[in-house]
Amino acid sequence: MLNKLVETLIPGEGSNKKIIKGRVVLMKKNVLDFNDFNASILDGLSELLGKRVSFQLVSAVNSDPANGSKGKLGKRSYLEKWITNLTGLTPGESAFGVKFEWSEDFGIPGAITVKNEHNSQFYLKTITLDDIPGHGTVNFICNSWVYPSDRYTTDRVFFSNKAYLPHETPAPLSKYREEELEILRGNGEGELKEWDRVYDYAYYNDLGDPDKGEKYVRPVLGGSSEYPYPRRARTGRPPTKTDPNTESRLPLIKGLDVYVPRDERFGHLKMSDFLGYALKSLSQDLSAVLQSIFDKTPNEFDSFQDVLDLYEGGIKLPMNPIAEKIWENIPFEILKAFLQSDGAQLFKLPMPDVIKEDKSAWRTDEEFAREMLAGVNPVLISRLEEFPPVSKLDPQTYGNQNSTITKEHIEQNLDGLSVNEALQKNRLFILDHHDSMMPYVARINSTSSKVYATRTILFLKDGGTLKPLAIELSLPHPEGEQKGAISRVFTPAHDGVEGSVWQLAKAYVSVSDSGHHQLISHWSQTHAVIEPFGIATYRQLSVLHPIHKLLYPHFRYTMDINAVARQILLNAEGLLEKTVFPGKYAMEWSSATYKSWVFTDQALPADLVKRGVAVKDSESPHGYKLLIEDYPYALDGLEIWSAIETWVKEYCSFYYTSDDMIIGDTELQSWWKDIREKGHGDKKDETWWPEMKTLDELTQTLTTIIWIASALHAALNFGQYPYAGYAPNRPTISRRFMPEPNSPEYEELTANPDGVFLKTVSNKLQTLIGISLIELLSRHSSDEVYLGQRENPNWTVDAEPLQAFERFGKKLVEIEDGIIEKNSNGEWKNRVGPVKLGYTLLYPTSGEGLTGRGIPNSTSI
Repeated sequence: MLNKLVETLIPGEGSNKKIIKGRVVLMKKNVLDFNDFNASILDGLSELLGKRVSFQLVSAVNSDPANGSKGKLGKRSYLEKWITNLTGLTPGESAFGVKFEWSEDFGIPGAITVKNEHNSQFYLKTITLDDIPGHGTVNFICNSWVYPSDRYTTDRVFFSNKAYLPHETPAPLSKYREEELEILRGNGEGELKEWDRVYDYAYYNDLGDPDKGEKYVRPVLGGSSEYPYPRRARTGRPPTKTDPNTESRLPLIKGLDVYVPRDERFGHLKMSDFLGYALKSLSQDLSAVLQSIFDKTPNEFDSFQDVLDLYEGGIKLPMNPIAEKIWENIPFEILKAFLQSDGAQLFKLPMPDVIKEDKSAWRTDEEFAREMLAGVNPVLISRLEEFPPVSKLDPQTYGNQNSTITKEHIEQNLDGLSVNEALQKNRLFILDHHDSMMPYVARINSTSSKVYATRTILFLKDGGTLKPLAIELSLPHPEGEQKGAISRVFTPAHDGVEGSVWQLAKAYVSVSDSGHHQLISHWSQTHAVIEPFGIATYRQLSVLHPIHKLLYPHFRYTMDINAVARQILLNAEGLLEKTVFPGKYAMEWSSATYKSWVFTDQALPADLVKRGVAVKDSESPHGYKLLIEDYPYALDGLEIWSAIETWVKEYCSFYYTSDDMIIGDTELQSWWKDIREKGHGDKKDETWWPEMKTLDELTQTLTTIIWIASALHAALNFGQYPYAGYAPNRPTISRRFMPEPNSPEYEELTANPDGVFLKTVSNKLQTLIGISLIELLSRHSSDEVYLGQRENPNWTVDAEPLQAFERFGKKLVEIEDGIIEKNSNGEWKNRVGPVKLGYTLLYPTSGEGLTGRGIPNSTSI
């Protein structure tokens, strides 16, 4: 431990100068990059010479006219030798000592400047000053990369963990606060480099690569009424040669080097986990390619056992002479090491939870319906309010798109109720993928995909479970879309060829739902929509602002994972185009659905009410009554939502004691304007945005942001491998249309129903790539920080917010306990279902890995 922390600098009577000892925790670049000569050798020599990293305290009390009336600067201080007897540091971090000269007339430090004269950057985590006379400990939570000083025009500035609204900021710190925000906003010019600290907006104009040919052309998303979209972080890369509106792309090999501000990049633990599992997933893809070349039916699963072999026995490479020749030419030695365990045995996939207990329960109607309430995409089912369902598509463009499902199709399965009685009793529900898909079906079906716009009608049984009543599969009229839809309706059957047809009908619905889940529910409505809120927070809210401190953990790594997604997943001919049915129209489809996106509807209670699955009820928990009482996502979600809302209201009430303070907060109002007019600029004329004039509007806005970034994303992401890791349960592509009676395909279905099912959905290569991808995306990293947790306990100095945060954490523990109890209580049938898989996706905490539970603070994978 450090010895005496305060020493007398000049002994003798009347001296008011002291030496303040502090501690600096940082991570050197060579911890992350062992091949960096500058970081490992040159900087090491610099450290021996000393005085290469310097600090100056900034007074929060006294200004210096010679320093532009900014805070008075203390004497420059330098890092001392390594402190080796401190424990409790994360591996890779180092603690240094530093001494500052301090006097009573300097007062409490409110900021500190840092200058790095090494050859390489380092990650500065914290600076702690202990026992400042009359003030105690002062913490600086830095969490930032500090590059060599020649990369900056001024020394870096870090503020203490005291929060201030703009008008409350001590005068000596005000200009530092304003100048820091100006740096972070940038000037909108030039290509941004890794050391730049610029948070700016751009369109999604980097998905296509027209210089490679027509096949790689994609529309610019954002900035137009035709293709509206949220903004993403600007990189400033030059345009392509072919199209000045399309930004040039990095080579695929540099997929992790897309610019985002350096502080938004994955930390070393996250990056290590990400690369490790990405490598494992890639090895599995390669093994699938090799095997499919030599399989007796290339690139097709022959049976469901063939699929199960991926998990139960792994994939074996048949080492015939041709295969050995291909194997010899694989240049990646590390991949060979992953692939070869005993010469021929290849990597085995983890067993997905959905088939751990029962290999066939996923095929039951009950499980098919239950996953609409407790599966990986439980955010779409809605109450049916009129029968038959009516389309909202423009009839002049698309003709008659109303449903062809009749009373005769469903009335015999309504447990004695008429259709009108079932509607009045709130017993009919719908999973509707018709209107969103139909405008794209003709174009999608011109590719190798063969999909339908789907509607599924369900009945709420007395026991609280749902049963499907009818599935409608629709195609555009062959003589033109304006002539309406051609639809076929299928009803439940469980024997013979009719049962096989019903299984196929459910598969087409699953394909529709899987595509919507990946591209819209998951990507567009969590990843894409939340990024502008993060950018605006850094651009307009100082780190001193209490709302910045509240939101900061909820944007961790979001910009980086989105940048990686643009580079290798969402791009033209990227992984999602290869594995999800819309193919080249994937991102265009997500743009079309963003047209109807409404921020206020993303609040969970508003969403549930809009979908008709809940109604306001003052006597029910959290003020809402669920019309499907056993709706695990909604039930657990309302608990989480309420906890977040209470925490946010208590936090904001501490800093804003009147609505006038919210109206008069210049940074807050600039932040809200930035989000509406720039970050979500294609929505700036919408009237549903809150005005941001009251505490309630602020509370609801912040609660919604935190909900999207944390719990909503968790519910949509971490169940991917547990449910969709077994591809037949959640196929993402359909390659053949439903067989027509009296056709050769129908005869094949009669003779070999499993074979036809497997030839209809994703093939072997598509399956392996898709499964490998979602295995990667479903994992928690070792440095995950979960809802109700903070990376640093000293994130604020204010006691009341800290106490409110502690109460928030305790409430989440109660919610965890309640989820465990409900999952073990046999009364809640939709929580476990035929597959014996408990609903844990909104369980707040988790361990590392593939757990199927846990709510990280941010959308970070």
